[in-house]
Amino acid sequence: MNSSEVLNTEWLIPVDILKIFCANCVLLISIIFLLGIIFDKACHTIPMALVFNSCLSTLFFSLVLIGTLICTLINDFKRITYQDSLCTFRTYLTYVAYTIINYSFLLQAIHRYVVVVYPLRLFFQSKQTQIVAISCTWLCAFVYPFVFIFNGEIIYDDYNQMCRLRFDLSFSVIYAGCFAYIIPITIIVILYIGLVRHVQGMNLRITCSNTLHRAHQQLQMIQRIVLIVMILLTTGLPYVVFITLSFVDHRWKYFLRVADLFVSISMILVLIALYQCTEPLQKAMKNIIQRHTNTVVAHIS
Repeated sequence: MNSSEVLNTEWLIPVDILKIFCANCVLLISIIFLLGIIFDKACHTIPMALVFNSCLSTLFFSLVLIGTLICTLINDFKRITYQDSLCTFRTYLTYVAYTIINYSFLLQAIHRYVVVVYPLRLFFQSKQTQIVAISCTWLCAFVYPFVFIFNGEIIYDDYNQMCRLRFDLSFSVIYAGCFAYIIPITIIVILYIGLVRHVQGMNLRITCSNTLHRAHQQLQMIQRIVLIVMILLTTGLPYVVFITLSFVDHRWKYFLRVADLFVSISMILVLIALYQCTEPLQKAMKNIIQRHTNTVVAHIS
């Protein structure tokens, strides 16, 4: 980036501030949801433990995103390009956090599928199994970026003021996209299709009404998880488009800034959808509000 281009970045500062505001909204909402699940005993169930994992992953992602955006804002405000010592590490954590979010929704979908299709295999529904599954997804998310983090493929982008994976048709780009994005989302869609067919088969067979009702409930939950995934897909589409355009047209210099804005907004929409899709979470939030209201009224009276 030459000096004249650096001086013409005033328009980027409002965009940076908007992204930081969105990331802080994600942080605040995630903390509220986590506290609601922790303090409401009705939420101490296996399905809600998986929801807790999703909220925790969005909290982690928001913290990483805020750190990255603050550094970008500082450089834009000073009109300099500067790669600090933690730049690559923040990029590593960004890949980790985004991967954990996608796999947290995959774990929810797998649990719903197992409850309906294999209701008698209680081992796969146990608390210990879910803890192991959650731990494995976090461990894999922290390990998989090592392939491209330590081989020099992370570069500093002067225009977007952040470190990123070099965008070219390389193994690392395909590997990162498949592991973090394509694989979990594809499996969720496959599970949804499989569960739909299973429930349709139950409708054709003579099945206990209670069993059929529970199956339909689990199907609705996976439908809602698919809805959340569709939000991630739709709002993440500009990111894919801009990366693709950068392959063939190098005039797209600030594409990551626009893509990051869509990602920040998408996280807010995901949390809103998660709240709307999770009845125990809604009750927990209402209980917290009611207790707070009762406490205020008691102090006033």
